[in-house]
Parts: sequence; C-alpha cells; structure tokens
Amino acid sequence: MTSGAVTSNNVNQRTLLITLTGPDRPGVTSRLFSVLAGFPVVVADVEQVVIRGRLTLGVLVAYAGGPPTGTGGTIGGLWTAVEQVAADLDMDLEIATGTISKEKRRRGRLHVTVLGAPLLPAAMAGISGRIAASGANIDRIERLSSYPVTCIELAVSGADPQAMRAELAAEAAAQQVDVAVQRSGLHRRAKRLIVMDVDSTLIQNEVIELLARHAGCLDEVARVTDEAMRGELDFAESLVRRVALLEGLSEEVFEKVVKEVVLTPGARTLVRTLKRLDYRFAIVSGGFTQITDSLVADLGIDYSAANTLEVVDGRLTGRVVGEIVDRPGKARALERFAAESGIPLSQTVAIGDGANDLDMFAVAGLGIAFNAKPIVRQAADTAVNVPYLDSILYLLGISREEVEAADAEDGMPPPMI
Repeated sequence: MTSGAVTSNNVNQRTLLITLTGPDRPGVTSRLFSVLAGFPVVVADVEQVVIRGRLTLGVLVAYAGGPPTGTGGTIGGLWTAVEQVAADLDMDLEIATGTISKEKRRRGRLHVTVLGAPLLPAAMAGISGRIAASGANIDRIERLSSYPVTCIELAVSGADPQAMRAELAAEAAAQQVDVAVQRSGLHRRAKRLIVMDVDSTLIQNEVIELLARHAGCLDEVARVTDEAMRGELDFAESLVRRVALLEGLSEEVFEKVVKEVVLTPGARTLVRTLKRLDYRFAIVSGGFTQITDSLVADLGIDYSAANTLEVVDGRLTGRVVGEIVDRPGKARALERFAAESGIPLSQTVAIGDGANDLDMFAVAGLGIAFNAKPIVRQAADTAVNVPYLDSILYLLGISREEVEAADAEDGMPPPMI
C-alpha cells in the first residue's frame, strides 16, 4: 500500500464526500469508481438510491496526510476528474471535504415502519418530528411498498425502544397511520415461524357465526363472541355456550361453511412468500378442525391446532371433543410448533386480533395485532390496521418489489391494482 493510503492506524484521515444526482442509467457507479481507482484513496462508505428513475449516488472516500495524488495529480486532479464524469453523464455533482468520524456508532438502533393508505406528508412530518424531538436520528429511509398501502421504513439510531414506541403510537393515532417499532439487528430477519389466528385474521369470517346462521341462532352467538374477543368473558366458557346452540345441526353444514369462508386480502401472498423463504407457517384457532383442515390443505400450512366439534349419527351434539384450544392453549400450541420445528421462541411471530391471542403474544418473539381490539393492540409489540394481511411482510423487511419479482420467477401473473 502506498504511503498516502488509509490504514487502520492513521490518525489524520481526511475525506471527500462525492454525491452524483441525475437520471439513472447503467454504468454510472462503475464510471465513478473507475476514476477514483486512479488515486490513493479507500472507500469509507457508499449509498445509492433510485426514485422514479432519478439516481442519487454518494461515495465517501478517505485518505491520510496531505491531499491524494494520482493520475490526475493533487486533490484538484481528483476533483477535476470527478467533475468530468458528472459532465459526461449530465449529472449534478457535489463534493464536500471532512475527516473520518471517531465517534462510536450510536446505540439504540431501531427499525420504524410506517404504513398508510394513503400516506400523507403530514404523517411523515409528525413521525420524523417526534423522532427528532426524542434526540434520535434517522439514518436511512427506504420505501418497501407503494400499493395497496404505502410503506416506508426508517432506520433510527440513538433511541430508547419503549419510549420511541410510545411516542410514535400517539403520533400514529393522530395521523391515522400504522407505525411499528422494532429493534434492529440480525434477530429481526431471523424470525422463522409464523403462528396466526384464523377467524378475523387469516380469514374475514367468524366460523362459529357462519355455523350459527345455518342453525338460526346468529344474533345470540355473535353477542357472546364479541364479549369474548373484548376480554369480557372467558373464552372457554363462551365457546361452550356458543357450541351448545349448534346442537342438532347436520354435519353437512361443514361443506357449506367451507365454501362461505373468505380469506383476508393478502393471505395467499403472505403464506406463499414466507413458505418460499423457508419459514414455517402455523394456524391456531378457537374455531374448528372441520373448517381449518381445508385451509391447511389449500394454503400448504405446516402446523394447525383447533377445536373439534363432536358429531354423532351425522349431527352436532353441541359439545367439543377433547381439550379446548383457548387463550393458554394457543400459547402452548405455539411452543409445541416451535419445538417440533427446532426454532427458538425468540424467532417466532404471533399474529391475532382477539383477547384469546394475548398469551400467544407473550411467548412469541414478536406479537402483531392485526385489525385488533384495543386491549390487544396495547399488549402487542406492534399493530397493523390496514386490511391487507401481506402488509406483515414489510415488518419483516420484505418489500413488495421482492415479492413480485419472486412471483414473476415462478410464472405468476402480476397483481391486479
């Protein structure tokens, strides 16, 4: 290495920040680095972003001691060479001098995910303002999706997770957007098991209400269901009361109800994408195996736990067979699925909407409330209130473009907008 190059022992490291802005095209990055290769500098940092065909490329190069010399002579030669690149490419150029920062990387690194439909400037102003007021810094901003919701991810440093979550939750409510705050680091992308509630989460229906409609007791069943989901009534007790109202119903009703079940928008995309990435996917339901078994087969789900309605001589008896899958039962199922797949609990994600999902949230590495009751949103690590289940992919750092590219490779048609 030449005497003017940067080494780990240099104490007088100077920098040039070179920023090119203009129309994107192939070869811009290569052209700039080819010119820089003629000077005794090293690359300290690089960042590039393209928005609607417009490129911003920032390159931080460092050198030690006096100005770098090379094929162009002094630092002025490097400056002139880079100016020529910008002129040839018809791009704007900015060059700033400085020194290598000796500060340690700021602690408290977080990912802040913002979802809106639509996402208005006022929401971003409010959220970024809260981040700044807390003394934290936004290090990077990236768009993960533009439809059916707009999703922006911010990398934030210097923040306390709990305090930041509380601040941004208040702002999200005021701006009517969703904001998720997660710790940065490898563990975020290490989530390998997704465990999801079924009724009003994976599907748009409440299965017991579909059954009750056929039995002519919908209003009474719906009232008890609502009490249980708000946490006002023990789930097991509510299930026994509701199932008793179904006594005498023909088992042929199961085939009818399976046809009435409607998947939540984005459910197929979510499951397909996560399975493609080698995640394990499970469902846990206070509903019934006579219905969930068809979902398992249709979507290729790995694990399932649900209640089973007793049938004698072709008719429902109004009882459940075996142990009831209730609030603690869902948590036990998650732990069992994790053990069977060899995945630590810290790498699991629980998704649900009702009070009977709270124990599951407590044991999972990440709990996500999906269009949930207030008591559930407060207990979850984060909440999603847009009606698209595949928005959960963004909380895992997976962009819409990545999903569509993988679908295209598999020969799937583009989504309908």
